[in-house]
Amino acid sequence: MPGSTIYEELGVPSVVNATGTKTRIGGSRIRPEAREAMDRAAEAFVRLSDLQARASDLVADATGADAGYVTCGAASALALGTAACIAGDDLGAMARLPDTEGLADEVVMARTHRTGYDHAIRASGARIVDVGTNDRHLGTGSRNVEPWEYADAITEDTAAVAYVAKPYTEPDLETVCAIAHDEGVPVVVDAAAELPPAANLERFTDAGADLVAFSGGKAIRGPQTTGILAGRADLVSSVAAQHLDMHAAESVWEPPTSLLDPDELGGVPRQGIGRPMKVGKEELVGLISALKAFVAEDHDALGEEWLARSERVADALDSVPGVETTITATDKTAVAPEVAATVDGDAAGVTATEVVAGLRREEPRVFVGADSLPEGFTVNPMCLTDEETDYVIDRLRAHFDA
Repeated sequence: MPGSTIYEELGVPSVVNATGTKTRIGGSRIRPEAREAMDRAAEAFVRLSDLQARASDLVADATGADAGYVTCGAASALALGTAACIAGDDLGAMARLPDTEGLADEVVMARTHRTGYDHAIRASGARIVDVGTNDRHLGTGSRNVEPWEYADAITEDTAAVAYVAKPYTEPDLETVCAIAHDEGVPVVVDAAAELPPAANLERFTDAGADLVAFSGGKAIRGPQTTGILAGRADLVSSVAAQHLDMHAAESVWEPPTSLLDPDELGGVPRQGIGRPMKVGKEELVGLISALKAFVAEDHDALGEEWLARSERVADALDSVPGVETTITATDKTAVAPEVAATVDGDAAGVTATEVVAGLRREEPRVFVGADSLPEGFTVNPMCLTDEETDYVIDRLRAHFDA
């Protein structure tokens, strides 16, 4: 049984996280280095533009991009990145967003890349233009999106192309970037959950992406409320102009020129569309510390640790009548080797849905992955300790009466 947490002290059930880095249950465990850095950051003050400028350099070093920026989550990075593509360095456009009248505000996006998260793109005022079909998933043999469809959809009203990075998305990012760049249009990549591997920090920039959004609160294990935007310096500068606190007297406004240049802007921006998305000094320092640790981490050893936990879970479930397990390969959706269990309700005496729902009603709640219901569920090792892995196994077997 896992130990008592502060949540029980507050009268709220805690969660044993066997589903991975899900925002709805708190993301990941913040690294000890990041927690310590956040505590120290809380003891003093700093000009946030200076801190963001330093973070920009560190993010650039880690990603190979020209510049970087710390946001309040990957969705915020997408919203701010899209706003930068629409407004550029136009102070008037920045002040009017999300009103985009008279501006190029279309974002071309493959229909099969559309998710609920594209709300972040639309929050900037952008209008998404769908391309492609769902033919491949219908078994016709054709591809969902042909490269020419991107080129055909780009017009003078196009502000950007949006691309969701997954191992199975198509066309490949290099092809999409080449088409967009031929038309002078930037590409914004949603890579929120595409870490590990650590090589993905540079992969999308190397492929030609102009802006890439990562979560800071998943595998990086920074504060859950942080994200990273990496990309072109001019677009990052626009993000800063629309995000930082700009309630300033022009006569003494001297932001760090490595982040944004007052002379190029021609004045002090109004409070921009990003103002409700502010990032505190503690979160900024925590993310910087976590990113450094993530880059230095032995990811092969961590992967072996995750695999060992998944194998223990799979071995325990394989002895349960009506349950079959596999461990996902690295080229699938999950970034960690997780257990995928299918459940024959007749043979097992209980359905996968009943097991998942029952676990979530316990105290502490146990969350396993529910994306494959009603056929089965998943167990992800990323946020589990060895003790918690044993507890999850015990609770799963209890629900199967094994």
